[in-house]
Amino acid sequence: MFASKLGITLKNGEMLKQALKEAAINEDVVIQKNNEYGTHYNMKFLLKTEVGESLILAAWIVRSGETFPRLTSCYPVKK
Repeated sequence: MFASKLGITLKNGEMLKQALKEAAINEDVVIQKNNEYGTHYNMKFLLKTEVGESLILAAWIVRSGETFPRLTSCYPVKK
């Protein structure tokens, strides 16, 4: 989906990594829930490339006992 909608592949995947970092700093992050595994967060942001643009949904968890987030899911949202 990333390749067809945005032209993002393994060769230029750094573009997505950088967009995720910037969105985590600049966009609203919503706490989805807390459970025995940790705190779950969701984030939506618009990603524009030379090929196209798409709303991206990224999900993160900060596991219980840890102090850093882990990306659990990331995909372009269908319109």
